[in-house]
Amino acid sequence: MIALSLAEIAEVVGGQTHDIPDASVLVTGPVVRDSREAGPGSLFAAFVGERVDGHDFAPQVVAAGAVAVLGSRPVGVPAIVVDDVQAALGALARHVVDKLGTTLVALTGSAGKTSTKDLIAQVLQRKAPTVFTPGSLNNEIGLPLTALSATEETRFLVLEMGARGIGHIRYLTGLTPPKIGLVLNVGSAHIGEFGGREQIAQAKGELVEALPEDGTAVLNADDPYVRAMAARTKAKVLLFGEADEADVRAENVRLTDTGQPSFTLHTPSGCSDVTMRLYGEHHVSNALAAAAVAHELGMSAEEIATALSEAGSLSRWRMEVTERPDGVTVVNDAYNANPESMKAALRALAAMGKGRRTWAVLGKMAELGDESLAEHDAVGRLAVRLNVSKLVAVGGREAAWLQLGAYNEGSWGEESVHVSDAQAAVDLLRSELRPGDVVLVKASRSVGLESVAQALLESGAEGEVAAR
Repeated sequence: MIALSLAEIAEVVGGQTHDIPDASVLVTGPVVRDSREAGPGSLFAAFVGERVDGHDFAPQVVAAGAVAVLGSRPVGVPAIVVDDVQAALGALARHVVDKLGTTLVALTGSAGKTSTKDLIAQVLQRKAPTVFTPGSLNNEIGLPLTALSATEETRFLVLEMGARGIGHIRYLTGLTPPKIGLVLNVGSAHIGEFGGREQIAQAKGELVEALPEDGTAVLNADDPYVRAMAARTKAKVLLFGEADEADVRAENVRLTDTGQPSFTLHTPSGCSDVTMRLYGEHHVSNALAAAAVAHELGMSAEEIATALSEAGSLSRWRMEVTERPDGVTVVNDAYNANPESMKAALRALAAMGKGRRTWAVLGKMAELGDESLAEHDAVGRLAVRLNVSKLVAVGGREAAWLQLGAYNEGSWGEESVHVSDAQAAVDLLRSELRPGDVVLVKASRSVGLESVAQALLESGAEGEVAAR
């Protein structure tokens, strides 16, 4: 964070100082909410959670070098006390971004936000110092913490914005007003909470409504809900996608033998070829979105293509591809799942597994509401249509729907099985995997299927594989 005195911070957040002998002391380190991350010069934001009260760690963080605590009550060590720690964190973030004048890029969408954010960051880092959301910390606490990690050297600030209802993104843009706003897509993620795609579109479009007249809305030309958002902004509109009228588009899209996308990137400044290190054709749209942002910020087609071709995955459990010593390939995409990302992952599995046996270890997709049965059924059917060798549906009711969809599509029980939990899936795979097989693991985060991928990788390291 930029250096701020405790007195200035207290004024910005409307707080009272307690046990602070010298309010001119500077906070020079990061703002953290995890006591284990506190260090010299830091500011510790103390939240009261369901099981842990951050205020209890106040002496520990100050001993570690934190300058003060930002909390809701005095704690016996230097502290700035406010009525609402979350609101204070947001106010401090707004103060810092206004003071810095950094170019702020915000993005949202139903699927692909984190992967696209990671691509944008890796491309822009080629041009100038860039700070970006770690992982998917895209809510009312994670977003201001990311913004507060920017310094005087930061040229670009790339922020992922999530939403679970109308007004959420409007609130986030109030904390960190974007100059460039990117909307990826309107899909089925959280449709149970929103009530329908129209409501999701309404929420996601709050991002482009927040843009200034001299800003830029980067919109997906291939998604009609997103494309319609052009009417909701006073900013310049830049379209990306595979549509002919897209300003930034892809041509000659194909997958390599290992399932990595290759295409010709077209931008208003020129064309260049891209072959990505990431897996799955769905990353083409993510790459085009990143390219559109980079083009708007002055990068050439050649610079963008080189950066996209060299970019990797920065966030855990998102199409992490690892080959065991025995030749079994494990694709850990277990961080989260929705109908769009599940289908994209299955298509990537099919592309990667040409000539090899493929396994799709899938669990439920959460928060789909009344659409849940139909969407799980559709994913099970798609696995059969793509000739996935074996679908392993893991868990309760939703997993049963996955397996039933596969059965009704024509697996007849031969290519699909329903197991009770992650351990049952591990036991099945350990007994039946053969050298050279490809295994995809994917479900909503609450299912915890990353444990299956981890167990398979540990098994491979120990040389445990069926000799068949």
